[in-house]
Amino acid sequence: MKTVIALLIFFNFNLFAENTKLEKIITNNELRVCIWPQYYGISYIDSRTQKLTGIDIDLAHELAKDLNVKLKLVKSSFPTLIEDVTSNKCDIAMFAIGNTKARSEKMRFTTAHLQSDIYAITTKTNKKIKSWEDIDKNGVIVAVAKGTYHEPIMKKKLKNAKLITIKGFKQREQEVQSGRADVFMTDYPYSKKMLEKTDWAKLIKPTDNYHLTSYAWTMAYGHEEFYQRVEKFIFKIKNDGRLLKFAKKNGLEPIAKLR
Repeated sequence: MKTVIALLIFFNFNLFAENTKLEKIITNNELRVCIWPQYYGISYIDSRTQKLTGIDIDLAHELAKDLNVKLKLVKSSFPTLIEDVTSNKCDIAMFAIGNTKARSEKMRFTTAHLQSDIYAITTKTNKKIKSWEDIDKNGVIVAVAKGTYHEPIMKKKLKNAKLITIKGFKQREQEVQSGRADVFMTDYPYSKKMLEKTDWAKLIKPTDNYHLTSYAWTMAYGHEEFYQRVEKFIFKIKNDGRLLKFAKKNGLEPIAKLR
């Protein structure tokens, strides 16, 4: 009997917790959104205007508007993402987060709104890397940023090249530019930044699909009402043209998941 009562209390508590996240957002008149402000085309501080730009910044404003609450942007990063989301630092993380098994065990992913393959950045002067097939060879050094989904994928994929993990995104670029690494692995949005913001970067595309990854937003488990409200929003922006509009605005139309 005591066990039954304990279970009822447990399930009732979880149900209450599920129903309070959305209510708290509405009551507090504030949606807290985790962003990573170095993600070009996604959530990026423009060095000229010092304003945040990107598809997920635009969509965060749309979601807050849809909920009729104020938007509060909270600085996060890929290395701190899981802790930030699960410790209630924000209500939802919106910076094109790759949906991986390891992450989905810790956080709940929404329906994807983007999808990207993996790309490589080398220098225009690098004589080793002319095509994708040149990457996984003996003597080649491949850099990945710690905390990104590229890290476990490249550990699994590479058979001959040496893989190094770099703590920071800027340091990853410096390793390649200096010649200490031959390439670093990235995605479509970040590769656009490298080509548009530097004069030394060269893009290496995979010959075929290498490893397509869906990008979505994440939140803590246990908030069903809020999750379904966000899912409804995603369905709406895919059908009313807003997702396509902001994808075009930020140069991400090729990777938008409109259905």
